[in-house]
Amino acid sequence: MSAVRVTLKLATSLDGRIALSDGTSQWITGPQARARSHEMRAAHDGVLVGVGTALADDPLLTARTVPPPARQPVRIVADSEGRTPPHSRMVRSVHLGRVIVAVARGSHEELHAAGVEVWNCGGRDGRVAPSELVRRAEVEGLASLMIEGGGQLAAAFLREGLVDQLAWFRAPILIGGDGLPAVAALGLRRMEDAPRWRHAATERIGDDTLDTYLKN
Repeated sequence: MSAVRVTLKLATSLDGRIALSDGTSQWITGPQARARSHEMRAAHDGVLVGVGTALADDPLLTARTVPPPARQPVRIVADSEGRTPPHSRMVRSVHLGRVIVAVARGSHEELHAAGVEVWNCGGRDGRVAPSELVRRAEVEGLASLMIEGGGQLAAAFLREGLVDQLAWFRAPILIGGDGLPAVAALGLRRMEDAPRWRHAATERIGDDTLDTYLKN
């Protein structure tokens, strides 16, 4: 069992969608929920997104609404092929704190030159292996990670049983079946194989609801 505690943070519509069919996701939840997300970033050692989220949203992933001196998390992109642009906001803000791109293979000198740390975390399928990423995070002294998106990365961590806690923000809107799901395919063949969670807390945050679940 890893010493790294992994939280999967989801911000969805009532029907579990994280974006419209074209990828538009700003904003599903309200300002109070987004402020809470920044507090959660500051409470974790690292914040992790997939490359799809990094390319679509160009996020900073800093804790910006927390009063200074806020602790900034290590920012990590799971990016099998090293597609994270050196001109992205995250890379250009490397002076604010460590930025790491976890790749499946290669040295990616352009990212190194921009001040980014590159972790080789490849699995047998030629993609970043969540277990390898968590192992490297533990070696680097990170005790907690928060996953912020997207659906493919969430599913990959869930398939390997690496998520300890769900922090699920729900906005009072419906997007419909053509929206992008919060969690991609898990490949389940039996209902009893579905990851099961214990509900720990519910909190109203503005117009939104935050439900916290712990792994059974």
